[in-house]
Amino acid sequence: MHRLFLGDNIMAIRIFIDQGHNPGTINAGAEANGLEEQDVTYWTGFLLAKFLRFDPRFEVRLSRNDPNEVIGTSATTSLQQRVSMANQWPADYFISIHANYNVNPNVNGSEVYVYRRDSDAFYLGEDVLDSIVQYVGTRDNFVRVNPALYVLRATAMPAILVELGYLTNTADAQLLRDDKFGFAYAIYIGLLRFFDLPCLN
Repeated sequence: MHRLFLGDNIMAIRIFIDQGHNPGTINAGAEANGLEEQDVTYWTGFLLAKFLRFDPRFEVRLSRNDPNEVIGTSATTSLQQRVSMANQWPADYFISIHANYNVNPNVNGSEVYVYRRDSDAFYLGEDVLDSIVQYVGTRDNFVRVNPALYVLRATAMPAILVELGYLTNTADAQLLRDDKFGFAYAIYIGLLRFFDLPCLN
């Protein structure tokens, strides 16, 4: 059980959603098959926040509150500001949303990155990834450890980085274009499973 308690009362769980990358050239994401990573991540995070805001058991904040918002003045400061927003809140859990790229167009699927195994982040990542595979139908590429990623090592709370799918794979790209709702709902259901909470919808 991973709920947060204050005396006998269950507190709202604070989730910080980081929509990876920016529009424009500062910390810009990948592009392929007519899709921009920052656009996919913005709207998926926006929809995830909607699910969480309709659920009184959660509080949520976004790194980008407008599709044209640019965070930071460089790739480095962009990452620093995202982490700082979560740490200063302070959030209980951090979810960074991304879309992947590979020179081989046959590479496909979803994966989640965490700072270390045998941690709250790792188990959250498992629940989120299992839910994405179940509800969206992407390939399961497993939860992977990558302590070099800044948003995983500099956050003061458990953090996961979700790679929804590959922009460079035509099947994944179609899902990223047409089923952002499905990805967002799947992450929400993964959160409920992690916290052992019933679905209200």
